Amino acid sequence: MKIEIIPCLSDNYSYIICDEQTNTISIVDPATFSDCEKVVRKYRKLDYILNTHHHVDHVGGNVELKRKYNSKIMAYEGDKNRIPGIDILLRDNEIKKIGNLEFKIILIPGHTSGHIAFYFYNEDIIFTGDTLFSLGCGRVFEGTHKQMLKSLNKIKNLPFNTKAYFGHEYTKNNLNFCLKYDPNNTALKNKSFDINSKLERTLPTTPTSIGEELKTNIFLRCNDKVLKKTLNLEDSQDHEVFTKLRDLKDTF
Repeated sequence: MKIEIIPCLSDNYSYIICDEQTNTISIVDPATFSDCEKVVRKYRKLDYILNTHHHVDHVGGNVELKRKYNSKIMAYEGDKNRIPGIDILLRDNEIKKIGNLEFKIILIPGHTSGHIAFYFYNEDIIFTGDTLFSLGCGRVFEGTHKQMLKSLNKIKNLPFNTKAYFGHEYTKNNLNFCLKYDPNNTALKNKSFDINSKLERTLPTTPTSIGEELKTNIFLRCNDKVLKKTLNLEDSQDHEVFTKLRDLKDTF
């Protein structure tokens, strides 16, 4: 499995997936036709388009790429009227294949009601769209804070070595937020050096790993007693801590 990162728009990431055994070429969340086609053209084909959710900065390239390469578009069945050009309707927990690469559909609502992740369990890779970012999570638009926390918990329970490829380069802002409310986290301070080094060299911070995020991502640590004390929420439920953090981040 070969993955190629495509920076799009101001801070989006789209991803080429190449199954080298069968030469099956797929793309995750093509933000724009122009940015993505520059990379797709060197493969001379595009078999599948995988969409995590319906927002235009994740599906903007769907129709033109499908038209040029006769691709098949895969997306969640609940978004069949919101995903342009959709061909294959996906269900929660369903197993699908692109070439020889198997992946599981994980429904993770919150950012949108029909947001899904693509989990390639044999390769320990997941594409999380706008649900999990490095050191952050997506805004809650169509779901509830409880739903979003439940979705994040699905992801955090994956194996530690799972690589998470996310939808936006928000890592620097997320880092600053985590440092503000979790200033004594040694793992976070160590991670900051790697992040700043990559950004100084204009390199992407994607992917991250589940293991790294469990130690550093404040949104995955809503049950942490130190964090609860910092927020003056010692006796609060996890979803209340998450709601507080998300509200703080929304205005950060």
